[in-house]
Amino acid sequence: MSELVSIGDLPTLVETRIAWHSLAEHVLARALHDVTGRIGLRVTPDGYGTPPYDRGGQREALHVVGNELRVARGDVTVAHPLTTLGDAAKAAGIEPGAPANVYPSVTPFDPDAPLAIDVDAARVLSTWFELGWSVLEELRLLAGNEAAPSTLTLWPEHFDAAIELGREDLGERGTFGVSPGDAEHPEPYLYVTHWTDVPDDRYWNDTAFAGASMPYATVANATSAHGTTLDFFRAGLTRLSAAPA
Repeated sequence: MSELVSIGDLPTLVETRIAWHSLAEHVLARALHDVTGRIGLRVTPDGYGTPPYDRGGQREALHVVGNELRVARGDVTVAHPLTTLGDAAKAAGIEPGAPANVYPSVTPFDPDAPLAIDVDAARVLSTWFELGWSVLEELRLLAGNEAAPSTLTLWPEHFDAAIELGREDLGERGTFGVSPGDAEHPEPYLYVTHWTDVPDDRYWNDTAFAGASMPYATVANATSAHGTTLDFFRAGLTRLSAAPA
């Protein structure tokens, strides 16, 4: 996994994030759902993609890497330049568009609109996702089965990688995730949400949702990005475990 680097031009990062998000909603999740009925994606080296699935008796997977869509069928992988949603869907062998009646799409759907993807901005997003994914996997193991951990998933509609931890019957459950940014947070960020009321604590600092967040810059400027990320999540887990039922 590469070290986190400076975001650079924030508007360019936002454009790239929206383009990647639209591909997740309208191409990758659609392809996966058409075959399996599921929408959960995963972080992959240098990007994100679908888990492998069988279509027409052949193993298949889709991966977004930078400004390419890599289509793996059997033992052959072909890279297609990402130009529009329509072209990406054609390369994937599907009709573009979010799966019907599964989630309300966040990104606009125009199959012919150019996808604005900057490769340097895409690298910022991919290294952020890889960091968060690896730490969340570690957190999931540290929390143990008693925390009833969910499967770590990259959700196409939110475009964040997240797990749920904690006993819901004791008011301890929350969501732990890594986001590439959204309307309220242009910069990528880490977050922890609490599902029930919690005591006042400066840790729960986000103003857009009930929970805590840590921006990309804080993690990137830390001595250890991995350690800072894990400490942030463990602090949330500790507070949720101590919350009164």
